[in-house]
Amino acid sequence: MKTKVFAIALAGAVVAAPAMGDTLAGLYVGAQAWQQDTSGGFADSNSVSSFNFDDETNSAAYIALEHPIPLVPNIKLNYTTMDTGGSTSLNDNFTFDGELFPAGTEVMTVAELTTTDFILYYELFDNDLISFDIGVNGKYIDGTFSVEESASNTMGTQDFSGVIPMLYSRVQVGLPFTGLGAYAEGSYLSFDDHEVSDYQVALTYSFIESLAIDMTLQLGYRNAEINIEDLDDIYADMTFDGAFAGLEIHF
Repeated sequence: MKTKVFAIALAGAVVAAPAMGDTLAGLYVGAQAWQQDTSGGFADSNSVSSFNFDDETNSAAYIALEHPIPLVPNIKLNYTTMDTGGSTSLNDNFTFDGELFPAGTEVMTVAELTTTDFILYYELFDNDLISFDIGVNGKYIDGTFSVEESASNTMGTQDFSGVIPMLYSRVQVGLPFTGLGAYAEGSYLSFDDHEVSDYQVALTYSFIESLAIDMTLQLGYRNAEINIEDLDDIYADMTFDGAFAGLEIHF
């Protein structure tokens, strides 16, 4: 279902793109491999427990359409996976999905989490030296948390999802005639007991620049913090961060 939602959104954005040259509209498509270090925990009450999670390599993909139509915002869709799991020895009793996991037991925890960012933004500046975008982001979070104690065959699983409105901004700088550049991009919200942020900074190198297509390498760092209170009866305080490498194609 998660993949189907993203595929439909991605296809819709491509179909909506007008058949114009790059001087009138631009289409950006990118993909990233993200080495994630995960910390924190979750619960189905406000007593959030911390767990051990393994480092994982997950992925992100995005598509953005920029156009010259006045007052109509540009659009960007960004889909990210943040799946991880690990083994933890509980220090205290933990109840999840109606199941009791006693202190001292070894449990396996799995977090299957995806986010889809629906971003509407305006370009305030756009030239070879600097560009600055600002807008809003509807971050759709879709996840499943599970806890299992194999010795007693006890398992608790809960699904959750919801849309969190956020502010969005991006600034990019470049060195003309070198292909080198850098950018910082992020979204943030602190509202109604939710505190969510997602930002990345990267160095870039455009190794192909032509009238038909541009291709740019990215190397950077991304941090996503998800502190949610009672989102579909789920409470979580988790941080995902680490280095990423990516490729962007501009048509």
